[in-house]
Amino acid sequence: MTTDERPVVVGVDGSEHALRAVDRAADEAALRGVPLRVVYASLWERYEGTALAGEHRPAEEVRADDIVAVAARRARERRPELAVTADVVAEEPEYVLVREGRRASALVLGTRGRGSLVELLLGSVGLTVAAHAHCPVIVVRGDGSGAGPHGPVVVGVGAHGKDSAAVRFAAAEARLHGAPLDAVRAWRRPAKESGYYPLLTGEPARPYEERATRTLEEALTGVPADVELRRRTVEGPARDVLLDASRGAGLLVVGARRTHGHRGLQLGRIAHGVLHRADCPVAVVPEPE
Repeated sequence: MTTDERPVVVGVDGSEHALRAVDRAADEAALRGVPLRVVYASLWERYEGTALAGEHRPAEEVRADDIVAVAARRARERRPELAVTADVVAEEPEYVLVREGRRASALVLGTRGRGSLVELLLGSVGLTVAAHAHCPVIVVRGDGSGAGPHGPVVVGVGAHGKDSAAVRFAAAEARLHGAPLDAVRAWRRPAKESGYYPLLTGEPARPYEERATRTLEEALTGVPADVELRRRTVEGPARDVLLDASRGAGLLVVGARRTHGHRGLQLGRIAHGVLHRADCPVAVVPEPE
């Protein structure tokens, strides 16, 4: 399978939030001209077991098949031209989705499941997948629409903006959706110069703002000329700047340089923060080491 043929994969669980993720995933796959793969990870075998069922299928197996059938039908109705496949896998969802991501152009997930405990668990699944996936992970927050299909794509440009996978992905998304690309670079002065007031203006701030502008320009050198590009440098903490930029956006894109902590591979604080609080769907794009 070539890079251009890799499917968009969406994880479902029967919730309304997952169905909104299906809508987004169907649109993404159709715009890319690739298939859509619907996946439901279930551990029904562990709890019910086929041996106990005799000639009858376990209730959880039947429910899982219904969930993927409904999701696949919804995708086909939304995008009739789309090739859709569906599968139920008896395994932990985070393991399944990370494995699926090895052969996907993108993974799409909802933010919440069915019921308070499942919401909490699905949140941890989303974070685990975003921290380990080998492809971009789009997490559909709220109703999944952001500002609609023509809302701007916002990308946060990090300190090492050159050759950024996040910028390339964001530019491709903007081009596919016919949306403007808003490139944002946050910057801060050292605390000793700002007196712990990061929004103070004046001569000491100029070198840091100019450095941010240079970083931003370096990151945008490969953006196609037919993408409407808007540039912004903003003084303040990167997470807060991006959360503010997510208001009215169609998609917020951040790069992920993963770190190893006492709990294993983890997302950085910025990606973690925007996944929890952004006002639009968020795409986490793995950056090369």
